[in-house]
Amino acid sequence: MGDDDVPPRLTQTDPWGGQVMARLDDGWCAALERDTLLCGIYERRPAVCRDYPVGGSDCIAERSNPAASILRL
Repeated sequence: MGDDDVPPRLTQTDPWGGQVMARLDDGWCAALERDTLLCGIYERRPAVCRDYPVGGSDCIAERSNPAASILRL
């Protein structure tokens, strides 16, 4: 995540020693606001999230994930 300004409580160390966004037990990003499905740290989100096009094919695929269906109920 390099020079990103993500709050440390929302990061974790991956198996190779890098800092990544933390995931909750259900696999969703720890920064996701469950009631709105919006990023809770939008202004401080990491570069990978800034480069992830909303509504793009990756976004649509992620939202079709069964865990996403539960959150939309």
